[in-house]
Amino acid sequence: MCREKQPEPVKSFLYDLALADMKNKAPYIFAALITLILTWISANINWGEDKPKWIVLADGKGYYAYLPAIFIYHDLNFGFFSEKEMNPRSDPKLFYDYRAYSNGHTINKYFCGTALLQMPFFLAAHLVETLTNGPGDGYSNLYFIFIQIATLFYYFIGLLFLIKLLYLFNFKPFTVIIALITVSFGTNAFYYIVREAAMPHIYAFSLITAFMYFSKKYFTEYKAGILIIMSVLLGLIILVRPVNCIICFILPFVTSSPYNLKRGFFTLFHKPLFLISGVVIFLSVISIQMLIYKLSTGSYIVDTYSDEYFDFKHLHIINFLFSYKKGAFVYTPVLLISLIGLSYFWKQNKYSFYSGAIFLLVIFYILSSLWNWWYGGSFSSRVLIDYYAFFMVLLAAAFELLRKKVFKGLYLAIIVLFILVNQVQIYQYRYGIIHWELMDKQKYWENFLRIDKLI
Repeated sequence: MCREKQPEPVKSFLYDLALADMKNKAPYIFAALITLILTWISANINWGEDKPKWIVLADGKGYYAYLPAIFIYHDLNFGFFSEKEMNPRSDPKLFYDYRAYSNGHTINKYFCGTALLQMPFFLAAHLVETLTNGPGDGYSNLYFIFIQIATLFYYFIGLLFLIKLLYLFNFKPFTVIIALITVSFGTNAFYYIVREAAMPHIYAFSLITAFMYFSKKYFTEYKAGILIIMSVLLGLIILVRPVNCIICFILPFVTSSPYNLKRGFFTLFHKPLFLISGVVIFLSVISIQMLIYKLSTGSYIVDTYSDEYFDFKHLHIINFLFSYKKGAFVYTPVLLISLIGLSYFWKQNKYSFYSGAIFLLVIFYILSSLWNWWYGGSFSSRVLIDYYAFFMVLLAAAFELLRKKVFKGLYLAIIVLFILVNQVQIYQYRYGIIHWELMDKQKYWENFLRIDKLI
């Protein structure tokens, strides 16, 4: 029998549906492609000969040290530090003391959340070392390569949740792809993926992006079960970097209206089982650090940052954003043009505009209030990496705000230009042309975009 021909309108509808589905999936393909490119770059830079030692640097050594301490040396007082950091074979340029002291005990200055997320990859490396009769000491090349793989994995997860988040804001697939490319190659996140991969910021980016997605989803669907996921994520966010608890100030922005915010909280109190479960889960996650302190010092609460503090009376916001020393807008200029996105929310939703602007002020104020507002040896303002999902929402909003093709093209051209500037500056930073701490106006402009000194 002959097949009955489908009417043309039906064919057209199915074709449009398939095309739309392909467009919606395109950002996910780009996320996978970006991760593969970053993996290839990382492998070329770090995975040969003795290069993996550059993966776990400075603060990253402290975040990572929990893993060998627990699984290999069984010593949460880090008695193996001298052997690994102070022996004659160690590179003195890479020396870093991550230890602190409390109640007469030596402990790790840093929090354990990053190590907790790295743990499956560390254990995989340790298994391979055991099966192949490798050193198995937690500090051979293989362990550090697996730590970078962990960072790449969590960054990929972060990109997936960034796509989902941007779709919840109803941005178009092409706009989402622009955001993915920008955050990956136009910001200092690139450096902390391919070079200092043991630092906590990429892990925090992934967790905070997921938290923003599930928060917006909860205040859209009002399903109390989502609170359980949010509780786990918030616990991990604090366990990675406690100051990131300020992400809770994002909730008004993701709700899009005071009504949604109020209804979301009322839903929780109408389902107390979910609320209680969420609180218990959250406390259980953050108690992991307290348990470690108890085992290593005998006390549940320990101040490992006794000589470091936040100074909320003296503002450093201008330096934090614009200084030649570490200014975020100087070394990661794409962040500055992302702020145009606030105009989008001013036109679309005044509540979102005000709540977004307040959130920006909160993170700028708190993060710049650290006594060491430039955060030591680092490229650009590394602590902002944790919040790049929010900046990418603004960047996407700015792109969709521009209706005329000529303005969209101009904005896109500026983004491409700033991606190139970012890549050159990261290259300069890697080779010491941009100093890790001692930059000023004169040094910056003398070396602006110069790579000839390396040739």
